[in-house]
Amino acid sequence: MTRKKEILLNAFNMNCVGHINHGLWTHPRDRSTEYNTLEHWTGIARTLERGLFDGLFIADIVGVYDIYQHNVDVTLRESIQLPVNDPLLLVSAMAAVTQHLGFGVTVNLSYEQPYLLARRFSTLDHLTRGRIGWNIVTGYLDSAARAMGLSQQIAHDERYDRADEYLELLYKLWEGSWEEGAVRRDKAARVYADPAKVHKVHHQGRYYQVDGYHLAEPSPQRTPVLFQAGSSGRGQRFAGRHAECVFISPPNKASARKSVDSLREQLVRSGRRADDVKVFVGTAVVTGRTEKEAREKYEDYKRYASREAGLAHFAASTGVDYARYDLDEPIAYGQTNAIESAARTAEQHGWTRRQLLELFELGGRYPAIVGDAAHVADELQSWIDETGVDGFNLSRTVVPESYEDFVDLIVPELQQRGVYKTSYAEGSLRRKLFGASDHLPERHAGAQFRR
Repeated sequence: MTRKKEILLNAFNMNCVGHINHGLWTHPRDRSTEYNTLEHWTGIARTLERGLFDGLFIADIVGVYDIYQHNVDVTLRESIQLPVNDPLLLVSAMAAVTQHLGFGVTVNLSYEQPYLLARRFSTLDHLTRGRIGWNIVTGYLDSAARAMGLSQQIAHDERYDRADEYLELLYKLWEGSWEEGAVRRDKAARVYADPAKVHKVHHQGRYYQVDGYHLAEPSPQRTPVLFQAGSSGRGQRFAGRHAECVFISPPNKASARKSVDSLREQLVRSGRRADDVKVFVGTAVVTGRTEKEAREKYEDYKRYASREAGLAHFAASTGVDYARYDLDEPIAYGQTNAIESAARTAEQHGWTRRQLLELFELGGRYPAIVGDAAHVADELQSWIDETGVDGFNLSRTVVPESYEDFVDLIVPELQQRGVYKTSYAEGSLRRKLFGASDHLPERHAGAQFRR
């Protein structure tokens, strides 16, 4: 008998009030406004570990959403990822109250020096005992570029060219600067590290120059698990070389299947195996003990959601100010430096402002699965079977109850069906996800920089 594919699960969150499903911070049971307290995050981490979630995927942006109406009025009123705090600083606290939960943290490499970022991730890999991952983004907001001293955003494909070199430099630091066995911790001989096994990195590239030793000793994974979310042609080529987990946001299963097939073909062209990457799809779930309870909860949530905030967020993703258009007027999509795949998807579907507002009835762009445990489990399995994805990034709705509902109702149903783990595997995040080594596999691009 064929063994059923085990579903992977990340919670999808952000160090802010409003993340994906906008407006729900106004719900009387929602506690998202407590995002700036440690107790908020440690409570979430404990709940996710109780539900055996593989990880908490933490998004981030640098910049603000100012495309809609050419200002930040809606962004500020609805707290559309503004204010937003640093995601990396959450990890140590959550790691201290968990043993197995992984953390995939977004950092924009366009505005971070690689030498210092390498140390930051090595530090977190040590402190989490190998449970850290990096969601690699290159940025797409002009507001971020201006805030960081640039006149405008770097062109889309050039951002990926820079990212390729950035990763090469990080591999040199993480994988090559300290050999295996360099750290001896020999008190009697007074040798902490063997100088013969620690090497200076000399990198003189087109975009980056480094002449120095990696500041951190080798961490459990050395290189953090590498997440990536670009679905453009250039983004998929980058993923084919570097990514270990890819996050996609398709509007339907057919589109997801196409993206997954294209990605796996790109992996093979890059000399890797088609299954070397775990693919996660974004979704929202509203559930209850009965179908009726779930539907009533969904209708309740909708009363607090903000469709306009969802549209303002999407405007930043596509670079189009939808406020300029009447409800049924065709939208003109030109070339922008925003998220290329988001603009292409909207253009292909011919979505009008009215249609987009209908899509965002829960305040966000992910398709919501609404129903009792059996219905939700059926739908999750359908996505796995029909699209080839490996798991889900579960966006929050009303916090913390959306996570608690999933853990208490959906997880037992999935376990009963044999498609979800009943205990954590031991080892690092990479070992848990792939069942092999704590380190990058030999066929990964980063492995060639080992000594």
